[in-house]
Amino acid sequence: MIVTPVVTARKSFMAPMRWLGVLLAVSAACAAQADKAAAPTATLVATPNAAASTTPAPAASDTVVASKPANGDFQQRAHRYRIEAGDTFDLNFDLSPEFNQLAVAVQPDGYVTLRGVGDLKVAGQTVPELTQTLRGAYSKILNDPLISVVLKEFEKPYFVADGQVAKPGKYEMHGEMTLTQAVAIAGGFQSSAKHSQVLLFRRVDDQWTEAKLIDVKKMQKNGNLSEDPFLHSGDMVFVPKNVMSKIDRFIPNLSMGTYLPLALP
Repeated sequence: MIVTPVVTARKSFMAPMRWLGVLLAVSAACAAQADKAAAPTATLVATPNAAASTTPAPAASDTVVASKPANGDFQQRAHRYRIEAGDTFDLNFDLSPEFNQLAVAVQPDGYVTLRGVGDLKVAGQTVPELTQTLRGAYSKILNDPLISVVLKEFEKPYFVADGQVAKPGKYEMHGEMTLTQAVAIAGGFQSSAKHSQVLLFRRVDDQWTEAKLIDVKKMQKNGNLSEDPFLHSGDMVFVPKNVMSKIDRFIPNLSMGTYLPLALP
């Protein structure tokens, strides 16, 4: 009867100690992994059921998304706009004007309601892809329909800057834009920024998001911006904190007198 309280107290003391040991081990592993991530070609892949991975990409390709197609090539410049919920477009039939529709609105679920064929899902398609989808749908009631699609309202290209930049937020894109230009538009790096591990996130589809580590510090030091990726609409640039900014709260504040030269007698 006397031993039970002692054993219980010992277990209640050892449990948090084991957790502390696990946390310290995880922290050490993360620090070691961060030291190894010096190469700017490391690629992260976020999936619905798996955590992000920092496996270096093969030399032949800078982007890897498991077995998914590399739809979000970070160096691809000629990309097409994909229709989203809230967009509107005009639908014109050259030979069957009775099927023309103006300001067709894409519903929140990605579908549109069209005269003669009913509901079709169009979100995520480019204009050429949508044209082929419509031709396939209307071919059931028309003979070789000639269809043209004209976008009327759509979301303007944008990017999001977050983390250790002077002015985090959402910005419109005008023409081609690279990652370093996006950082400059967002006010540049803060003093707490980790220039060597800037993250570029790109949504591949509803289930997958691709990310890439960019060593901006190395690019600027070498004066070589060939690895500076072009942004796509919807990209997010995230600038993490550097090591000192993560631990500066443990450093006591120093008075200005510390930095003044001592007066000699």
